[in-house]
Amino acid sequence: MASSLTCAGVVWAFLSFLCAATSCVGFFMPYWLLGSQLEKSVSFGTFRRCSYPVRDESRQTTVMVEQCGRYASFQAIPSAEWRICTVVTGLGCGLLLLVALTALMGCCVSELISRTVGRVAGGIQFLGGKCSCGEGRGT
Repeated sequence: MASSLTCAGVVWAFLSFLCAATSCVGFFMPYWLLGSQLEKSVSFGTFRRCSYPVRDESRQTTVMVEQCGRYASFQAIPSAEWRICTVVTGLGCGLLLLVALTALMGCCVSELISRTVGRVAGGIQFLGGKCSCGEGRGT
C-alpha cells in the first residue's frame, strides 16, 4: 500500500484518530458534571443525564429516577447555554472525526493528501478541537 503521508503525517493521523475518538466518547458520556441531589449521586452532560428528579403527581412529591438517559427532546435540555454547547461540541467532534478518518485513509492511498490538503485539514482539526474542548467548560 502506498501512502501520501510522511512518517510525521502517519503519527499525526493516528494521534488525530485517538484524540477524535476520545472527544466523541467524552461527548456521549453523561459525566460532565457530578453532584448530588435529594441525597442521590447525579451526573449530566450536554444531552444525557443520570439520576434525575421527576415530579410524581400521584404522591405530590419529587422522586429520583436512578437511570441514565438522554433528554426527551432538544428543548428539554435545561438551558440555552447547554443547547448551544451540545450543537457546538457535536460539530467539533464531527470535524475532528472527519479529518482523522481522512488522515487514516491517507495512510493507505497514495496522493490522497497533498501538502495543501494537510494544512487545511490541520486548520479544520484545530477549529474542531477548539469547538469540542473550548466550549462547555463553566457553562
